[in-house]
Amino acid sequence: MVHLRIVLPAHRSQQVLDVLEATPSTCNLVLLAGAARKPPGDVILCDVAREDASVVVHDLKELDVPRDGSISLEQIDSQLSDAAERAERAAPGAPSDAVVWEEVEARTSESIELSGNFLLFMVLASLLASVGIYTGSAILIIGAMVVGPEFGPLAGFCVAAVERRRDVALRSLAALAIGFPVAITAAFLFTLGCEATGLIDGDFSNEQRPLTQFISDPTTFSFIVAVFAGVAGVLSLTSTKSGALVGVLISVTTILAAANVGIAAALGHWSEWRGAMAQLALNVTAIVLAGVATLYIQRTLYNRRRRNHVTERGRPAAAQRP
Repeated sequence: MVHLRIVLPAHRSQQVLDVLEATPSTCNLVLLAGAARKPPGDVILCDVAREDASVVVHDLKELDVPRDGSISLEQIDSQLSDAAERAERAAPGAPSDAVVWEEVEARTSESIELSGNFLLFMVLASLLASVGIYTGSAILIIGAMVVGPEFGPLAGFCVAAVERRRDVALRSLAALAIGFPVAITAAFLFTLGCEATGLIDGDFSNEQRPLTQFISDPTTFSFIVAVFAGVAGVLSLTSTKSGALVGVLISVTTILAAANVGIAAALGHWSEWRGAMAQLALNVTAIVLAGVATLYIQRTLYNRRRRNHVTERGRPAAAQRP
């Protein structure tokens, strides 16, 4: 279940109450008359089945509730209520498969910001990857994959492409366009420093490290794995199974490829540089294509659910703007 907290002017409360009361997938509807102070008005509390959360919020948007009020969503982890069980049965589908699009938008908006922390994580992940490549350490390589924050902007671009949100797409592209060069530069400078101090030899090559040779040697399987990772990443973003995202991060070699680009350039190994660049481009392209396709299917299913919702009892009232 998803808990809704709605703040709105008192004269518009009855219209919202009518819509929520007529929706079978809602329960525990409460009106706190005059409880809101900033902005002044009423507070309406309601629980809705996760499967119908977005369609109910869409009804509230059609009533222009966000214009002079607000809608807040909170995930309910546990609830003991026969009324809640009836509301869930009234909403076809499984809660774990449901997509709350407002929740997805909030998650992606937080992860696509080009901030100091984002760039710092990109640098740290690149440096960890660099040491992992130098030493052929699988542990460091996995650590770099988990630390790297690049999947956030990739997912944000996928959401923007499906929802046709140009502002989010531009912010995602800006994070990627600046983040990857910063990571590459960090690996480049770090490698020059390691070579100058004798920590690594100038003739160092990935061919001497079987565990990391794949980073600069993209294959068909590299594309296939990136596609699988893109699908899994989007599913973890849109569902309650967010723990799967860690596995996604470990599956793709974006940050490793970026680090290897810097390493190869510093050492003048241009064949490896080309291979790492190809690996980076291949992974980014496959993740975006798979992510957009997955979100498009989910959005199509949501639109179908939304069309079915317009025939329910509460929809005519929702269509009447104040």
